[in-house]
Amino acid sequence: MWSVKTDPRTGEEYIAVHERGRPILLNPFTNKGTAFSREEKEQLGLEGLEPPVTFSIEQQLDRVYENYVAKTSNLERFIYLASLQDRNETLFFRLVHEHIEEMMPIVYTPVVGEACQKFSHIYRRARGLYISYEHRDRIEQVLANHPRPPAVIVATDGERILGLGDQGAGGMGIPIGKLCLYTLCAGIPPYLTLPVMLDVGTDNQERLEDPLYLGLRQKRIRGEPYQDFIDKFVAAVQKVYPEALLQWEDFLKGNAICQLNRFRDRLCTFNDDIQGTAGVVVAGIYCGLRITGKPIEDQRILFAGAGASAQGISDLLVSAMIEAGLGPEEARKRIWTVDSKGLVTKNRVGLEDFKATYARDVEEVAGYDCSDASRISLEETVINAKPTILIGTSGTPGMFTAPVISAMARFNERPLIFPLSNPTSKSECTAEEAIRWSDGRAIVATGSPFDPVTYQGKTYRIGQGNNAFIFPGVGLGAWVGGIRRITDGMFLAAAKALADKVTADDLAEVAVYPRLTRIRECSHSVACAVIRRAVQEGHADDRSLEALEERIKKAMWFPEYRSVRYEPRVW
Repeated sequence: MWSVKTDPRTGEEYIAVHERGRPILLNPFTNKGTAFSREEKEQLGLEGLEPPVTFSIEQQLDRVYENYVAKTSNLERFIYLASLQDRNETLFFRLVHEHIEEMMPIVYTPVVGEACQKFSHIYRRARGLYISYEHRDRIEQVLANHPRPPAVIVATDGERILGLGDQGAGGMGIPIGKLCLYTLCAGIPPYLTLPVMLDVGTDNQERLEDPLYLGLRQKRIRGEPYQDFIDKFVAAVQKVYPEALLQWEDFLKGNAICQLNRFRDRLCTFNDDIQGTAGVVVAGIYCGLRITGKPIEDQRILFAGAGASAQGISDLLVSAMIEAGLGPEEARKRIWTVDSKGLVTKNRVGLEDFKATYARDVEEVAGYDCSDASRISLEETVINAKPTILIGTSGTPGMFTAPVISAMARFNERPLIFPLSNPTSKSECTAEEAIRWSDGRAIVATGSPFDPVTYQGKTYRIGQGNNAFIFPGVGLGAWVGGIRRITDGMFLAAAKALADKVTADDLAEVAVYPRLTRIRECSHSVACAVIRRAVQEGHADDRSLEALEERIKKAMWFPEYRSVRYEPRVW
């Protein structure tokens, strides 16, 4: 047992442990490895359990980084970092912090996708909670098994992992990775995070036939029994951890939208795939328009893909255009959507609500120059609608062909082209293709990391529309500000705050996002903006604004060793 305390004399934070000896070394939150001082070793009963020399964290970083670079594949690097996190949380986060541009793609997308696919084969140690359908009548007891109340919970059912589909229990890699980013990027203490796998089975036959598969070996529970299970989970969270933020992650589109709409007004919750993606994309658009010099209300946006993320981005763009002076209907008419059946039009039978909202009038498309009016392709939509912004959320690699990009460049001096699908293998085009096919005129942002592109002597830094620029700051704001509900208005405020962190130097590199090395600074600004908007909307108390920027800064945990003191348990 242990707890984080503040020394009343010095104001310094320290870790109080209530047992001595080896348990301290086995706990990743109290273990400092070779960094324990001689006095700590004596007081904590660690003499002889560690080598006698005391190393600084900088010396430890040399050792663990040397081991990291010795690995021969990205998956081996992922496994090494996960093992380091399991034995020493502080050293893990400090290592990734010092090498964030190099390691963030390892601890999260794109490498986490492969890790989820192979989760049952690389499993080392339990982290978080696995709440299976078999627990449906005792979820409160399972939640209570977690050692301390969390500030943030990230939950998935593993059905739509990145662009890789149903991974069942292997989807647990996503909440674990996501919560790493809450700590790394926004300083939410790692001991206040809780990843949750809601295991209702899997329809992935490869997983079901795998003798090492760790999840329920059954087809997915669906329909009313599934929703009843989710309802019980949310009710249990409200009872056991009423002050926690609950983030939904990588649910199938229909379920993602359903759960967000069902619970957004009942507790502090959001869906990062829908709202977080929207925030970071709108921020990128704001910055792209600083390059083009065009206002957001004049934009014409074409989506390739009509999933949950497209819905979130579309809705937030409409909010941004309404704020800029357009009426709601006028704003919605500036958005086109192409899915696997072509341009979405109002005469299509059985349209989902989202697609119906942005479907084009039959009279409009009747005047289009196309080969088949019942199935208007992406290229034909570009030629006829003449969009200024092309956004890919399709998960279909190669969907942005040379003719599509060339058409965008033909109608726009500086087209915004955002192939956002991830991992990298699912990207609609590469950054190099978007720049080359547009003769170097495209303003490109991607969902996965891409190396800088040099074209005709100019080097373009490719801004990654990484949700980590948005959701950790939202979580930080919710935690520090005691926010009771998360709204779309808060994500619009977050998008503007992020856009404000993009410098003239960034834009000179044609990058519409800051460098990852500044991400904690971005999270701080996002958190402040979210709290201000929450107070404005009545979802947080006015007292949250007191010394806001300094309070947010002080709350952000940084990976450095605290002193560890033995304090006998008082019964």
